[in-house]
Amino acid sequence: MTSVYPEKRSPVIVVMGHVDHGKTSLLDYIRKANVAAKEAGAITQSIGAYEIIHNEKRITFIDTPGHEAFSKMRTRGAKVADVAILVVAVDDSVQPQTKEAIKIIQDTKIPFVVAINKIDKTNVSIEKVKADLAQAGLLLEGYGGNTTWQGVSAKTGEGVNELLDLLLLSADMEDLSWDPKAPAKGFIIESRRDSKKGITAVAVVKNGVLKTGDFLIAGSAHGKAKSLEDFTGKKIKEAVPSSPVLILGLETLPAVGETIAVGKAEDVKGSAQTRKPVTAQPIDEKTVRLILKSDVSGSLEALHQVLKGTRLPEGFKLEVMEESVGEITDGDIKMAIASHALIIGFNVEPNKAALSLAKNNETQIITSEIIYDLVKKIEELALNLGRGMAKGDLEILATFGKKGKVQIVGGKVIMGEIPNHSNVKIKRGEQELGMGKIINTQSNKKDVQKIPVGSEGGLLIESETLIQVGDHLIYS
Repeated sequence: MTSVYPEKRSPVIVVMGHVDHGKTSLLDYIRKANVAAKEAGAITQSIGAYEIIHNEKRITFIDTPGHEAFSKMRTRGAKVADVAILVVAVDDSVQPQTKEAIKIIQDTKIPFVVAINKIDKTNVSIEKVKADLAQAGLLLEGYGGNTTWQGVSAKTGEGVNELLDLLLLSADMEDLSWDPKAPAKGFIIESRRDSKKGITAVAVVKNGVLKTGDFLIAGSAHGKAKSLEDFTGKKIKEAVPSSPVLILGLETLPAVGETIAVGKAEDVKGSAQTRKPVTAQPIDEKTVRLILKSDVSGSLEALHQVLKGTRLPEGFKLEVMEESVGEITDGDIKMAIASHALIIGFNVEPNKAALSLAKNNETQIITSEIIYDLVKKIEELALNLGRGMAKGDLEILATFGKKGKVQIVGGKVIMGEIPNHSNVKIKRGEQELGMGKIINTQSNKKDVQKIPVGSEGGLLIESETLIQVGDHLIYS
């Protein structure tokens, strides 16, 4: 292949593979930095870009998330990159996300090298990994195919230098080049709203030279590059191809995977999206409304994607009212109040104004650094709603006889509270048997106005339905 442009550029490498197969640990060893320990749950949850020097040659790495929820981000990473590393752990072999990564690599026709990781472990078989890869449609050198591979240990560093040599060799075969006279162009690999810096975007330049002061367009986002930083946080005046660069100055958040290029203000089409006006929504007991917040746009997309697999009671559905990047604000709370929605925050927290407003209006905020913790909490909430949750749920532990329509029962409140003189639904499993009216409530043999969550009590209840142990009294 002959170079189209006069300048040779360094390769951009994407690292792919199944969760926990050691992708980030491998990059840790390569760049002598500890990134894995900073990732909550030991899962990389946003794309990062890093640059190293090997044999006096630059190499840029893009670290893509490994979990199934991040397939879109992985696909975009592959399109930005020149060469891929498919990491397969020797002790875990081929897994679902390994197969997905193979498909992405084959679909994008990107050259790649297989890194069989964790070879420092005992009682493992590289031959089994080769056989499993063959069954998945990937034949390695020495196993009937021509795909290059290298055994490595991200723990000891064994085979890492050889892997880097193979990557540079693969890049040389691609004859990568760029035009220094062309307007700068690249891809957005991450964007976020920083409380101190404002809107920031991470890009990898693929052609031309990106300079401070350039007017940039990335889809509907645009703005002047007020400041540029390299991947270490050092301010730079310009970024050349294959270099990851942090850009400050865009007026709105660009989408991950968007092309970013130097342009002119008159080239901007459309206007930035603004927040939808807050309009009151009717209460729908079987719709769980959500307002999503995240630290970065890539994670926000992943969160939305994960929520599609949320397990809900029959007849229930999720509805995302709005999603945005940045801390949880009082504006988010106002929208939640109007739309009867929950606030779901990934890697973000509410500010003081939001906390105060949420408390005064009993608006629920759920935050976590692990996406799947958020999903679990949403599922638990929906399950309670499915049980008829409104204000209380008492599980019947004992029955003490019936006289006419009046029954004496004992139980424990497992959620909310059960007030005296309230009407309750009687449920057995998922079946609603009838209604009842509580005539009297007692706790510790004393009359009380209500039985709170976690407490046991006795009840005098009027109902035509015969109540049994294991039934639930639902107060709504």
